[in-house]
Amino acid sequence: MMAASKNDSGLHGVLKRYEPLSKHTSWRVGGPADRFYEPTDLDDLSTFLKTLPENEPLFWIGLGSNLLVRDGGVRGTVIMLSGKLNELERIGDSTVRAEAGVASAKLARFSVQQGLRGAEFLAGVPGTVGGALAMNAGAFGGETWNVVTAVETMDHTGRLRTRLPSDYQIGYRSVQGPVGEWFIAGHFGLTPGNEAEGQALIKALLAKRGATQPTQWPNAGSVFRNPPGDYSARLIERTGLKGFCVGGACVSELHANFIINTGSATAADIETLIEVVRDKVHMAQGVKLEAEVRIIGDKA
Repeated sequence: MMAASKNDSGLHGVLKRYEPLSKHTSWRVGGPADRFYEPTDLDDLSTFLKTLPENEPLFWIGLGSNLLVRDGGVRGTVIMLSGKLNELERIGDSTVRAEAGVASAKLARFSVQQGLRGAEFLAGVPGTVGGALAMNAGAFGGETWNVVTAVETMDHTGRLRTRLPSDYQIGYRSVQGPVGEWFIAGHFGLTPGNEAEGQALIKALLAKRGATQPTQWPNAGSVFRNPPGDYSARLIERTGLKGFCVGGACVSELHANFIINTGSATAADIETLIEVVRDKVHMAQGVKLEAEVRIIGDKA
């Protein structure tokens, strides 16, 4: 591990080499990253990006949900934002600014404490603001970009920009916009409301999540996108795959669109199970499921 100091490099953050990504993903699997950087703040992140070659592969991690890192690890640089870019503030009458490393659930709670409504659904998103922005994450009928009024991005040279939703094509679990920029903060436009009612809604949503999702096991959230007019979980369950396992990876008995690590799973087990489920559902139901989780890295 190398800790960069302001005196010798201009950096305040910590650079680690060959860091096991199993420590940073919610499935608890994944090989090492060639380089793994934890910035202290936006300025430090900008400075770090300027030190990288222009063609350096970059990968960004928050809480490591919705992500499968293969057992061979990642060639390039992984930047860890969770707990690092964590500023959260109210700006103006009804807007909350949250940096990319803020947990989505924390944004939901903060907004309600500010007497603002509309972000409660984010309590059910098991990741950070950066990830929610990148994939238009949703839960309980809400979607991230429905409440976004602006985003802040950074490119490979460390340049900051502020962009509007009109700069992006937003779809179901899909966000397309300027290439070579990454989300480093979001502005969320909410509506004034009753704090107690908001707290009660968050409590109810979390109770529902705990009752219907295998939160006690390592998982990455929903594995497949819901096809138009249907639910992946229904199709998987109808195919008889609840409890089906490959090695230490199993389709959850509680929610069929979740794959859990029972303790000994490898990334290869999980990826194979994803492929098996997709193939079996396609054969049995005539629907080809599309993975929602992002898969990166090299096979072992």
